[in-house]
Amino acid sequence: MELEKRTNLIPYEAIVMVHPDATEDDQKNLFKRNKGIVESFKGSVNHLDLWGKRTLANPIEKNKKAYYFHTSFEAEPAVIAELERTMRINDKVLRFMHTRLPDKTSLVQFMENFKQSLADSAAREREREAKFQARKAANRGGREGGGGGRRDFGGKGGDFEGEDDV
Repeated sequence: MELEKRTNLIPYEAIVMVHPDATEDDQKNLFKRNKGIVESFKGSVNHLDLWGKRTLANPIEKNKKAYYFHTSFEAEPAVIAELERTMRINDKVLRFMHTRLPDKTSLVQFMENFKQSLADSAAREREREAKFQARKAANRGGREGGGGGRRDFGGKGGDFEGEDDV
C-alpha cells in the first residue's frame, strides 16, 4: 500500500502595486495568471481586494500613483519564487511583497482580524482629524481680535534696543 504524500500548505498574504495606466483587463490577466500559478502548486486563493488608486510616498519610475491590491492564499513554499519571477518580468507591476503568515493560521479569521484592524485604524484617524479641526477652530476664534499673540520680544514696545540712538 502506497502512502499518500501530503503537503502542508503555507498561508501567505501579498500586496501588489500595479502601474496606474494598467487597464482593467491587464489587472484581471495578472491576477488570473497568479491564481493559476498558486493552483498549480496545490494551493488556493482566499481573497483579492482592490484598495484603489493611491498616491505613492515616493515616485516609482516617475509614477506618483499606483493601484494597490491585497490578496491572501495558501500554497506550497515554492510558489513564491514562481510568483515573484513572473511579476518581475511584468511591466505593469511596480512593486510586490509576499509575507508568510504563521503556520496553522486560518485565512478566514486572519481576514476578519485584518479588516477589523483597518476599520479601527480608520476610526482613530477620523477621531484624530476631528480633534485637529476642533483645535484649529478654537485657535482661529481666539486670534481674531488680537492679531496673533507675539507683540514685542522683550524690548521697548517693539523697537530694537539702541535704535533710538540713531
